[in-house]
Amino acid sequence: MALPGIRAVPGRAGVAAALLLFERLPDRLFAPLASDNRRRYWDILCQLHARRFGPDAPLPPSHGYTTREIIADIEEELLCQDTWESEEGEAPETPVGIRAAGVFNRLVEAGWYRVEKHGLGRRVSMRPTVSQFLSMLVSFAETGPVFVSAEIRSVAANIKMVASGEGSGDSLSVAAKQARELMERIRNTGTNVRDIMESLGADIPTSEYVQRFFSDYIEGVFIGDYRELRTKNHPLARRAQIIESVEEIYSSSAQRDRLIAWYESKHCAGDGARAERLFQRDIDRLFELKKIDEYLDRLDEEIRRANKRALVFLDYRLRSLRPVDNLVQQAVARLISGGRTGMNDPFAPLELIGGERLAEPRKTVERPVPEAIVRRVPTEAEIARSRIMLRARDARAITAPKLAAFIRHQLAGGSEIQSRAMTLEDVADVRAYQALGAAAAAMGSGCRHLQMTARALVRGAEVVLSGGAEEDHPFITGKPFVVEARKRRAAVKGDT
Repeated sequence: MALPGIRAVPGRAGVAAALLLFERLPDRLFAPLASDNRRRYWDILCQLHARRFGPDAPLPPSHGYTTREIIADIEEELLCQDTWESEEGEAPETPVGIRAAGVFNRLVEAGWYRVEKHGLGRRVSMRPTVSQFLSMLVSFAETGPVFVSAEIRSVAANIKMVASGEGSGDSLSVAAKQARELMERIRNTGTNVRDIMESLGADIPTSEYVQRFFSDYIEGVFIGDYRELRTKNHPLARRAQIIESVEEIYSSSAQRDRLIAWYESKHCAGDGARAERLFQRDIDRLFELKKIDEYLDRLDEEIRRANKRALVFLDYRLRSLRPVDNLVQQAVARLISGGRTGMNDPFAPLELIGGERLAEPRKTVERPVPEAIVRRVPTEAEIARSRIMLRARDARAITAPKLAAFIRHQLAGGSEIQSRAMTLEDVADVRAYQALGAAAAAMGSGCRHLQMTARALVRGAEVVLSGGAEEDHPFITGKPFVVEARKRRAAVKGDT
């Protein structure tokens, strides 16, 4: 069982899921968007999606549109576009009607549209998967500032429903998806700010810099409610309650069984192991909300850096824009009107060109030459002593796999073992025994955090205190405990 906050590494299942993209979409779907005229093809797809096939378009006919209507829409869009690049021997000077038909045929060959015969004519329609994919692309292209309050409020409402028993796995899955998308958008906002500031070079005019700074940076990628994030009234202030509710759902066996059963029946077709993985994945995504403060602090640093850079740039531009030409022309006009010759100058002494205003010569500070770095080769005795220290440290280090191996060795095929019956042969066994005693005390403490930490360390077994006074072991003294092998979920189902 994976633990909250520890993400499992995707295996071959993730690779298989990635390959499903080309089972749902045609193979040559991206060919027009990879050509030299990709921007023009994209404009045509967006216009047809908004006018004919998109969610905001009127309800299409049941058998689709006629090819004449679609080609007429493409022809109208071609008249508003710039000159196309020559592709496959077709010159840009081709009549617009022939070009529109060629564009339509290429989009049909790529799989964006399908043409079916209906009676004596041909009808054009769009596959549902392709239409959904295009809607996702358009939504991604039109993504604006994120509002954290709405996302957090929705996540809190879904988690509350699950905790109260009114919501099932669908509410948990939706909350996990929203939490993941929120964290990604906050994390990507800092990167977008840095990319935009890098694109605003010093060689662009000041007016364009200001326009792009406010349109791309302020309006495009910023967080809509960034100013209220640190206030008490913002829903983000209740993230601790959300995490606590998720911990209660995760630690409650009744809630776990109910939600895993929902995943098993709705998404996994009876596969209990896969249902448990999906449940653990959604729990891990919700526990990622613990990192939101770290992401916000990093975003604050990026925003402060961007604002400081923009202010320095604008201050430099404003200071450098002085009427130097007008001053030179006025000086020349005064010289001509005063009848002065080139022997005299209009400047007062010791004001602009006085010796006191000249810069002082730079003083060179001689630094002592640094001594050569002496490389010391350790002796064989020092190397041996260092290796012994590393071996001693590794022997005393306790990890979950080492503790699991110790438990299997002590159980020797049995179901449980008393602490007094364990045999300790070396330092590693003593440290494992000590860790089991600490885990038993943590399991009986009643603190949820300590119990979850103990379960993370002791895998495949349960450790509980057996009661009684402290017992004397040959190497260590402590309260007695019992180690029981944890039954597998599949075995429990088979018994029931």
